[in-house]
Amino acid sequence: MFTLPELPYNHDALVPYIDEQTMHLHHEGHHQTYVNKLNDTLKDYPEWKDKSIEELLSNLNQLPESIQTAVRNNGGGHYNHSFTWKEFIPESEAQDPMDFEIGKAIVEKWGSFENFKEAFNNAAATRFGSGYAWLVLNNGELEITSTPNQDNPLMQGQTPIMELDVWEHAYYLNYQNRRPEYINAFWNILNWEFINEQYINAK
Repeated sequence: MFTLPELPYNHDALVPYIDEQTMHLHHEGHHQTYVNKLNDTLKDYPEWKDKSIEELLSNLNQLPESIQTAVRNNGGGHYNHSFTWKEFIPESEAQDPMDFEIGKAIVEKWGSFENFKEAFNNAAATRFGSGYAWLVLNNGELEITSTPNQDNPLMQGQTPIMELDVWEHAYYLNYQNRRPEYINAFWNILNWEFINEQYINAK
């Protein structure tokens, strides 16, 4: 059975970039609902309910057709949100991406960190409706992509390195319809040590 992971910091640790109320609603509300629905979907499928979330999402087409959509949506929601909580860090503990291998790889790929930031921001800003922007490793190459709803790169055979949730519930209390402002705020609370670990493990 899947469980809701604890936040690695207090609900108010990301203020002013993400407000405390949003963190409560996002974590105990939205994420808990995905976990509950995923467990309910898998309860009658013992051959699948003991698989890791990564195994489920990487093998959606092998699941019984009747539960593929539910696992895609709720399993994706569980994986994506679990990734988000680990990716953030209080601003007081901010890290320089250039202190890590991933920062150097980004500059090598995009020419400068600012070029990368602009391209990633554009992917997040232009994702129509709800979804995510991602930095992924695809066939050994870093790429920026985006996915709708609770889809993620695992479903496409890619490895997630970094993400930004652009569902409205992730930012609307603090930013309303100002998604670009939320996107810019996101860069202040990134856990580059975690992001670097995803990159090293993916290589």
